[in-house]
Parts: sequence; C-alpha cells; structure tokens
Amino acid sequence: MDLTVLYRGPLASCDYDCPYCPFAKRRDSTEQLRADRAALERFTAWAASRTGDSLSLLFTPWGEGLVRSWYRRTLVELSHLPHIRRVAIQTNLSGRTAWTAEADLDTLALWCTFHPEQTPYERFVAKSRRLAADGVRHSVGVVGLPQHLVAARRLRADLPDHVYLWINAAEGHSYTDDEAAQWSALDPLFSWSRHPHPSAGRPCRTGESVISVDGDGTVRRCHFVREELGNLYDGSYRGALRPRACPSAVCDCHIGYVHLETLPLYDVFAGGVLERVPAGW
Repeated sequence: MDLTVLYRGPLASCDYDCPYCPFAKRRDSTEQLRADRAALERFTAWAASRTGDSLSLLFTPWGEGLVRSWYRRTLVELSHLPHIRRVAIQTNLSGRTAWTAEADLDTLALWCTFHPEQTPYERFVAKSRRLAADGVRHSVGVVGLPQHLVAARRLRADLPDHVYLWINAAEGHSYTDDEAAQWSALDPLFSWSRHPHPSAGRPCRTGESVISVDGDGTVRRCHFVREELGNLYDGSYRGALRPRACPSAVCDCHIGYVHLETLPLYDVFAGGVLERVPAGW
C-alpha cells in the first residue's frame, strides 16, 4: 500500500500568540505532554513496522512540535527507514535546527511559517538560510494579511531563490484583484489559496490513499471530515479505504484541497505535496 498519513496528536501548546490561531500561547500540562509523547511514540512504532507499505508522513500538530525532543527524534528516526518516502512537519521554526544533521535529508522536509509579530525577522531568515545551506528541503510561508505584506516582500528578497515562499489566504479575508496581484507577485501559486474550492461530491484521494490519524489511532479521511474509518492500530481502517467523494461544500485549507482529484495540484507539487514545494522549485 502507498499511503499518505497526516498525524495530529494531542499536543496543543505553542510558544507564539498569533491572533489568528486558537492555540496561541496555550500551555500543556506535564500530564498532557507525557500523553502526547506516548501517542507519538506509538505512532512512530507503527510507521516503523509497516515495512510492506510505502509511507509518506506529515505531522500537523496544533501546537509547535519541534520544541519537543520527541518530535525531533521521531523525524530523525523515521527519515532513515527505507519504506518512508517522506517525513515532514509544519513548524514555526522557533526551535533549534542543528538536529537536522542527524536525519536523512533525502527524506526529511519542513513546512515553515513566518509569523512577523512573533519572532525577530533576522532570526527567522538566518534559520531558513542555514537550512538551505545544509541541504534541508523546506518551504516558507506567510499568512496573507495586509500588515504582513511588507515583511513578505522582504522575506522573498532575502531568502535563497530555491526556497519557495507560499502565501496562505487569511481565513475570512477576501482579496480584490489588485490585492491578489500583490500576493501573486510573491507566490505565483497564490490563486490556489485565494478562494475556497468547491468540493461537494467531487473525488478526493482522502479516504483512499490519504488518511488523517489522531493520538488514539482513530483514522478519518482528513482533518476536516469527522466520520471515522476505523483504527490505525487494530488495522480496521484498511478495509474502509476506497475512492470517495467529498461530503463538504468547500475545502479551503491546503492540506485538504491539495488532495482533490479535480485540481492539478499533485502535478503542481509533484515530489513536494507534503512540504508544499512545487515541482522543479
């Protein structure tokens, strides 16, 4: 089986307090952190054991994972397994990056988001440049809010040319054609994010070759459809995998709509679907 898995455990704490994020500056208790670590270790053991499958893994924690040693260790460990095609994580890049030297850089990738109000610009850019110099595959992105435009322009000018800068349309924000053109000058693929994509009744790879898994092992087709398909650890999900149409009216998040079969994004991002790096970038 060739399977893409989006894992989101119970971790919800973050060191940033972005006003557009419901988990900003939230603290997990010691017990909650222990539970998250145990859940991640269980998932890691499952992924390591699936030697008959080909797996692509994206960690999408509500909080910031890379400030926790168990996430860094998991990425390194999984990157060296021959049946893991890609292991990637979404991160604000606030933590140290030296650990990437221990990983297989043919497999590891990072999806990095710059939050202008949360971290010194120079610090973030220095980390991206170091990752690029070390050969760590990564994309960098910004939420497309008006107050972020100047920082995004500066970021595009200062990042290495081969580091893709993506712009996420801000939730609930509409863009005039002139505004969209400004963002598209930085991210030529911004048009895919600008508007939610109609998805009801349309074929999607989620639930067939792509699944979402939580800390208990509950399998769903994606993060945005609550119907359960079974459990990862007892194998009950496997019999439920089949071609499916989307039950939602629209899909407005990249980690969801990138899998719609009615969109050409598997070709646009060929080789970089999970880390959001376009083909040939």
